[in-house]
Amino acid sequence: MSTGTSSIPCWPDTARLHAPLAESEHHPHLFRSAPESKRPAKQQMDRPTIRHRFCSPSRRIESMTSLFRSRFRAMLGAIKCVLITVVIGQSFIVSAAAAEIELTTSQTSPLTKTQSVDDDSVRLTLNELKATGAQHSSYRRHNTREVTSEPPQSNRVAFEEHILPLLEKACAQCHGPEKREGNIRIDTLDPDLLRGSDVSWWLEVVAVLTNGDMPPPGETTFSAEDRGTVIDWLTSEIQIAATVRREEKGHSSFRRMTGYEYNYALQDLLGIPATFSADLPPESASQDGFQNSSDFLHMSAIQFATYRDLGLRALQKATVQGHRPPLIHWGISMQAAAAADWLKQDDELKAIELKHADNAELQQQELQKKAAAFLTPPRGPHYRNLTTGRTAPVSWDYGGAKYAWLPMQTLPEVPANGEQAAIIPPQGKLIVELGDSLPDQGTLRIRVRASGVSAENKGRPSLQLGFGWQASNDSQASVRISSHDLEIDATPSHPQFSQWDIPLSEVHPRNSVRGVTAMGDLPSPSEYITLTNSSVSQGDIQIDYVEVTAPVYEHWPTESHRRIFFDSAHKGDESVYAREVIARFASRAWRRPASDAEVDQKLTLLNTIRPDCRSFEEAVIEVLATVLTSPHFLYLVRSDEVRNETNGSTTLRLSDYELATRLAIFLWCSAPDDILLDLAATGRLGDRDILAGQVARMVADPRSRRFSKHFVRQWLGLEQLDYLHVDRIAYPQFDATLKEAMQQEPIAFFEELLANNHSVIDFLHADYTMANERLALHYGLKNVFGNTFRRVALDPSHYRGGLTTQAGLLAMNSDGKDSHPLKRGIWILKALLNAPPPPPPPAVPIIDLADPEIARLTLKQRMENHRSQTACKSCHSKIDPWGIALENFDAVGTWRVDIAGVPVDASAVLFNSQAIQGIDGLKRHLLEHRQDQFARGFVEKMATFALGRPLTIADRPAVEEITARLRIEDDGLATLITLIATSDLFCSP
Repeated sequence: MSTGTSSIPCWPDTARLHAPLAESEHHPHLFRSAPESKRPAKQQMDRPTIRHRFCSPSRRIESMTSLFRSRFRAMLGAIKCVLITVVIGQSFIVSAAAAEIELTTSQTSPLTKTQSVDDDSVRLTLNELKATGAQHSSYRRHNTREVTSEPPQSNRVAFEEHILPLLEKACAQCHGPEKREGNIRIDTLDPDLLRGSDVSWWLEVVAVLTNGDMPPPGETTFSAEDRGTVIDWLTSEIQIAATVRREEKGHSSFRRMTGYEYNYALQDLLGIPATFSADLPPESASQDGFQNSSDFLHMSAIQFATYRDLGLRALQKATVQGHRPPLIHWGISMQAAAAADWLKQDDELKAIELKHADNAELQQQELQKKAAAFLTPPRGPHYRNLTTGRTAPVSWDYGGAKYAWLPMQTLPEVPANGEQAAIIPPQGKLIVELGDSLPDQGTLRIRVRASGVSAENKGRPSLQLGFGWQASNDSQASVRISSHDLEIDATPSHPQFSQWDIPLSEVHPRNSVRGVTAMGDLPSPSEYITLTNSSVSQGDIQIDYVEVTAPVYEHWPTESHRRIFFDSAHKGDESVYAREVIARFASRAWRRPASDAEVDQKLTLLNTIRPDCRSFEEAVIEVLATVLTSPHFLYLVRSDEVRNETNGSTTLRLSDYELATRLAIFLWCSAPDDILLDLAATGRLGDRDILAGQVARMVADPRSRRFSKHFVRQWLGLEQLDYLHVDRIAYPQFDATLKEAMQQEPIAFFEELLANNHSVIDFLHADYTMANERLALHYGLKNVFGNTFRRVALDPSHYRGGLTTQAGLLAMNSDGKDSHPLKRGIWILKALLNAPPPPPPPAVPIIDLADPEIARLTLKQRMENHRSQTACKSCHSKIDPWGIALENFDAVGTWRVDIAGVPVDASAVLFNSQAIQGIDGLKRHLLEHRQDQFARGFVEKMATFALGRPLTIADRPAVEEITARLRIEDDGLATLITLIATSDLFCSP
């Protein structure tokens, strides 16, 4: 046991709880004064009566607060109010005059007026409330004290003399000998947090006391001083227990890579953007919701065999043999493509002439009518003669595959100007058939000459690329293959080429039908590309020429091939060159230098199999496949550690190579790059300043989008949205495009916070969101065009801002037919407050919707009826109110004010008896009272993801310290990433 001292976070001394506030500690912003014209003559306001649930009247503190509101350009008089400051563990709560004032709310504005003492105040805006709540964070009043590490022992005597009587007085009524709610009896818990068996229960006790959830208001008298005493004692015991457990056991993050980490690591190692993990089974999620938890990422012998096959196939994709394959070209002008459709129209005109040959007048009438129809654009994709205005619908059917465009060996001549064009309206699709001549490897290059349809070119429609194939005689399948849509801003007089380069290995679904026997007179399952106008309302796209080329190789051998078989002076000597290739590849794959003994072992294998291989490269690839099957690649191992001796104490730290790996897996979900490995080789990565610089570099790198995607999806549980089935009759506006936008919004929102280091409290409320055109239409936001997500300002009338109002999160916590307050309440507790409710007990009674009396009730009334049952009350009273506050949002997250003509009732009362009114009340409560709880929970979530393991009691002091520093440094998301990555928690085994 070390005997040094350490500075640790602690709660302010209990005696300080009731000391008079210094001038800087007053809370001057709970009220905004009315404008000068509405100010009463008297300058002295009557003091409202304030009662805080944690304080007795004798503990009230009176203070004078002067307010200056620049918005009204006047200095207000002094206002007397009662400020009660209660420091409760992690939760520093300031209750001011608004605490007991009746608040009136409105369905039409989330920023409503309130009745104040003299009717001359208005409520703070949510942004002002956010700032006020942050100012009074317990972590921003964070203290440290020197604690001497002495041989630890359980302080049972102090517990029995001072702590247990307080707990029995406050808690035994519900958790004592006569009643054991939640299956916990407070007087029998083992107070030994070092060796006892009830540590998890004590962690729950300190959490509910800290957050003010217990004891319930009115159940017992529990003064702020008593509460602070209990929390101080528990915090001290937890700190001691954490130190002991960390020094005795350390931690283990030994785990294999997840499927997505494996995929990204191979992509970065080999330099090809292919999908390698499609054949791997899906990952299980831990109780925290994360898929990268060391508790679940083990491997069986069968999985090892799968990884052997995947590694070999990946190396074969990355390398090439022989000469560069010839290019195949397709050049399709819309004039040629439309020929058959023009002929069809000509045939229709000839049929009219023959039908009415004996009646010239009728013949002329019918011909004019048909000609007018040809000039009227169809609703879907159609061809248009740009000179005459004549149009014809684009015809395509399964049998059309036999007329696929034939490939050419030379690049076709591009028409100087297109007389005829295909017109694609919003959400329309143009299909270009290619037959079955596409190769399997290389790059597929598609060039499209396109423009808008008018010179004004109002708005910017977007073009999306897809790939399809004929799966059977009467069915087809297609996938989107472009990672982003291209905005078309060219005018008809100056059309421009847009280009996509797509790895053919990424068009993997087609390979499953390659080689199938031809169906009927089809040459084989036909393949085609699709060009979709992905905009919702931004006008038509005009295309006059499409060019397809494959397989495109910028270099030969390819860059990925040269990564493995690089140029060397020893290339002519197989044995020497093989050592160089294997040593370099293994060192990069294993994320640390491969030893001579390890390389010798691989060379022995190479010499064994070389006679059976057709070439040197083939034999080396077989050997390198074993490198990719090694635990050194598949597992994130703690191969070594560094012992630091400081002030007589010993601390364990990861080696620089292991730190590089942990950092890359955290921020890129992949292996470290050369910069990280070079810093590790020189032993400089462990320097905190250098490490912080690398964090900033990695966050700015596009690869950090992987981190954003996987962290956000797992933290928020977005996979629920993947499997959501919405009633399309009730919600016809819900479609695949909207669902995709819903999935992207929280990820884009996270990326916006990360890129600009915005406050994590923006997750609770922000006056902006990230939206594309489709999502903006769903929200009623104007002037948002195109498929690209961008920052969009919000005002109160939009009823949006923060995670709680994002449509995708609301939709995934519905049943697809209506809102689901229970699911939404559980999600808020789990994702935002890090306080997931326990699973429901067995034999929970089910609401009988067949009962006519129950069927007549509103959803809220049914929940109240269900909650009235003894077996259900305890849990539902803590869950339901959070979800009921979101009742103004329907199953797909659309704002509503009534349900079947009945006004929405979104009022609720939280477990602590605090009333909230709808989404505005919910946000106000979170911003004023739950900022610290959210911040700490978010730090826990991020640290859990960063470490790839569940947190334990030993991690608690580090989490507290990181949370305190985050809150002090204005809650920036990028700041949090740096704090975690440079912490002892992250840099230690």
